[in-house]
Amino acid sequence: MTNAEAMQPYQRIVHDIRDQIAAGRLQAGAQIPGIKALAEEYQVAAGTVQRALAELRTLGLIYSHQGRGTFVSEQASEKTDATASRIRHLEEQVEALTARLDRLEQSSE
Repeated sequence: MTNAEAMQPYQRIVHDIRDQIAAGRLQAGAQIPGIKALAEEYQVAAGTVQRALAELRTLGLIYSHQGRGTFVSEQASEKTDATASRIRHLEEQVEALTARLDRLEQSSE
């Protein structure tokens, strides 16, 4: 069973929208498709979409305006930028440690 299969349907929607924000496909201020459109896209009930949107609101990634729709928040891009920066820093650390390990292995031969 893959990670995607192990996820609850609402979690899959949350994950996909977070990924779209992180990748820059959904920018701050961009409108999220409506509940009906998301329910059709993910082949889930409207209540499942509402649960996913509630989770995204709790995370501060989206906000809603009654009668206007749901939008990506300004904080979403800040949060994903900070996360991307931390990931790059960790990748650099792993590269440095790998290089050190390679040098140690070569010197012990």
